[in-house]
Amino acid sequence: MSDVGGDGNGSETESGDHQTRATVTAQAARAGADIAAAGFRTDLEVDYKDGKTDVVTQADRDAQVAVIDVIRERFPDDPIVGEEDDELKTVPDEGPAWIVDPIDGTNNFVRGVPIFCTAVAAVIDGEPVAGTTVCPALGDTYRSGPDGVFLNDRPISVSDETEPEVCTVSPTLWWAPDRRGEYAAACREIVDRFDDMRRYGSAQITLAMVASGALDGTVSNLVANPWDSVAGVHMIRTAGGTVTDLEGERWRHDSTGLVASNGSDGIHDEVLEAARAIDDRA
Repeated sequence: MSDVGGDGNGSETESGDHQTRATVTAQAARAGADIAAAGFRTDLEVDYKDGKTDVVTQADRDAQVAVIDVIRERFPDDPIVGEEDDELKTVPDEGPAWIVDPIDGTNNFVRGVPIFCTAVAAVIDGEPVAGTTVCPALGDTYRSGPDGVFLNDRPISVSDETEPEVCTVSPTLWWAPDRRGEYAAACREIVDRFDDMRRYGSAQITLAMVASGALDGTVSNLVANPWDSVAGVHMIRTAGGTVTDLEGERWRHDSTGLVASNGSDGIHDEVLEAARAIDDRA
């Protein structure tokens, strides 16, 4: 198992740049979340992207525009990876970039469920250096950068649990209808190995909850979209946790599997075994 390197602050100049980017992620995520909040529990026109449950609203599009406008004010030439419309869909391996999910948890959003967020990450050479997740209906803001990781400006850290039988673990991502056997396997593996399971319908909120200690781990055998994952992964690592792929190697934005935990060897090993068992079902 390996989850080291790549998140250090480096030189004073580099740290200052990372802090500036962290500040911009917070400003941009707040701008997008304000748009999302204004549309919550209103009459929404719902469109479909890829299947009957892959929904999108005008609020998603408007929130992404608001996020990008904030980023462009400070970093007009940086590439932006965004879930909606014609923005980039893959993270550049070199140079700075931004990753935007205007509303993560859109299915919750359109049903009036308050578990949704706007997530923004800053990356350099493919590695996250800052992230912010704003959950407007919950009143929660998670942010991470060179100064640490915070929930509503209070420092947070991963849980200190070391025994699987007292841990709560969540599936990170959603399995498509033709892969529901893996979803069933995920539920079985989690309830067999751990005390309890949660599923929130927002990957970024789930990852943030691991960073805050509200969850002890989260598991998927899928390739995560960068907008669903990068900000939260940075938070978990900054909070002292571990994030790997299915091989137990350090997770990247293009990895297969996303396995995150509080970093305890016993917990991460168990979460990793659960992820591999899910993948065996595939």
